[in-house]
Amino acid sequence: MDFCFKGLYAVQIKQLLSIIVIAIAVLVFSQTFTLLYGNYLPSLSRANGGILSFMVSSTNLSNRSKLDNTYIVHDVFGNDNSPDGEASSERDAYNVISSDGGGDMNALSEIEERNLKLVTAKPVNGDTDAARSINSRASTASHHIKSSNQTGFGPLNQLSPRDLKFVSQESESLGLSVATNTSTLHDDKVDLETHRTNEDNELLQVGSLITNISPIVAVDSALGKRGGKPTSISQMNSLLLTNSASMKAMRPLWSSARDKELQHAQLQIKNAPIIRDVPEVHASLFRNYSTFRRSYELMERMLKVYVYREGEKPIFHQPHLRGIYASEGWFMKLMDGNKKFVVRDPKKAHLFYIPFSSLKLRNALHEPNFASQKDLENHLKNYVDTVARKYRFWNRTKGADHFFVACHDWAIRFTRNNLGSCIRVLCNSNIARGFKIGKDVSLPVTYIRSGENPSKDLGGIHPSKRPILAFFAGGMHGYVRPILLQYWNNREPDMKIFGPMPRDIEGKARYREFMKSSRYCICAKGYEVHTPRVVESIYYECVPVIVSDNYVPPFFDVLNWEAFALFILEKDIPNLRGILLSIPEEKYTVMQQRLKIVQQYFVWHKIPEKYDLFHMILHSVWYNRVLQVKP
Repeated sequence: MDFCFKGLYAVQIKQLLSIIVIAIAVLVFSQTFTLLYGNYLPSLSRANGGILSFMVSSTNLSNRSKLDNTYIVHDVFGNDNSPDGEASSERDAYNVISSDGGGDMNALSEIEERNLKLVTAKPVNGDTDAARSINSRASTASHHIKSSNQTGFGPLNQLSPRDLKFVSQESESLGLSVATNTSTLHDDKVDLETHRTNEDNELLQVGSLITNISPIVAVDSALGKRGGKPTSISQMNSLLLTNSASMKAMRPLWSSARDKELQHAQLQIKNAPIIRDVPEVHASLFRNYSTFRRSYELMERMLKVYVYREGEKPIFHQPHLRGIYASEGWFMKLMDGNKKFVVRDPKKAHLFYIPFSSLKLRNALHEPNFASQKDLENHLKNYVDTVARKYRFWNRTKGADHFFVACHDWAIRFTRNNLGSCIRVLCNSNIARGFKIGKDVSLPVTYIRSGENPSKDLGGIHPSKRPILAFFAGGMHGYVRPILLQYWNNREPDMKIFGPMPRDIEGKARYREFMKSSRYCICAKGYEVHTPRVVESIYYECVPVIVSDNYVPPFFDVLNWEAFALFILEKDIPNLRGILLSIPEEKYTVMQQRLKIVQQYFVWHKIPEKYDLFHMILHSVWYNRVLQVKP
């Protein structure tokens, strides 16, 4: 009896020990799993109609008490503090689902109206640097930033759908998890809603970011893993030479008198006599000053443009003359009213202008018949079909002698299919997104300060009296600017690198004074490659430092940009100050002098003047078309 009892007792002890061992094993496994994946627990209670919610506990969020020495984001809809205003551009970027288009725009519109909450990128397998880089790049949706005189970026309380989608994509590519929680009772809690789109099944994520990032971002993680190798300015120069020799348009279906005139012009441009009586400082601004002068003279003497009258307002024939997209509007206005180049008989035309506004087209989204970006593309396709049926000129060259001028971020995307054969004049001149050097034209991003007196307030302090080495101020749009600030905000007394400045009259005046008092002005890309700071720098004779990989600068076909601007790869942001200090004083002085000369090519006039911005845009279209014609 005692023996049986002892045996039974031993068995129970073994079973108890086994349970304890299993419990310990489960506990260890769960802790390990939590450490790696953030306790991923799907919550079915909020799954509804394609909306998925997740509850994930975060193990590396900082306490509220640790978030004092940071920047605080106040308003996701705030303006960029460049006085020339990137606000409208960036608000539109806020609506973008994907850089490549697609997605359910109606769903996005609904999501935009919701209160933004929190999201945090969290390291997996110890990749904390990559997590920091994701958090830094996610911060780019913030527009109004208040500095506490610290160098690190801190909690962000609002984030746009575009940037949250970016966080998700980048975190996946770098092996990161997005740590979230449905509770909003504490700053360390986060809420994430994802909406699966109908067209391309991409995830839209709505929320904001709160994190305590180290003062220095791991640039190798943030920039080095972003895809293909960027195209340098020297490589672009080589591409221009190659394309100019090889990129010939297809022969037209039938020949015309205009073709012969263009062939004659091409021959004269290639054999232009060398102009010797021109100051070297002026000639150095151009790739070939003699060629440019001959081409410009031939344009003035020969060029005829037909402006299509088809198309209904507001998308067609209604220029928008203010804001970040003013370039396309001013060109439309001046082209439509021009009597020197415009002809009524299309048979006399060398070029055909399609007068649509990319801004007005984008704003038509969600109006009747415009439910998605595809509808915007189809609207342009229908327009091309209309003019192709009514006229024979589009079909004769497949659109090679047609052109349009578009400054909205989306234009490069919704024109690449149906208008891809045209000469596309684009602000978003991104060579990695399909911009073709030698055919397309890079359009300057300009804000019209005064139509009556466009030369008002140009210039700045004498170069020898400029106390600031480098200046930048602007909203945290894109992934480059947060990195710029993390490296150089409050690091050196001669590096004035800020977030947004006030957009009132006093703030704008202070912004201009900073530019006029700086030797170099940092033109860092935002969501897209273009920025108005390039032209602003020229206005205030502050040498532009372009930090925007794959950006083709304006009038690249004729201007020698390296004579008056610097191009720094995004990966070289940590070495920015050293690069600037290494430039000899004599070289800087010459570059600054050249800015005074190049200014005239970037100014609008109510009544166009020789060599002004209107004529330079038209010349680049003419020049590219002439060189494309087969002899």
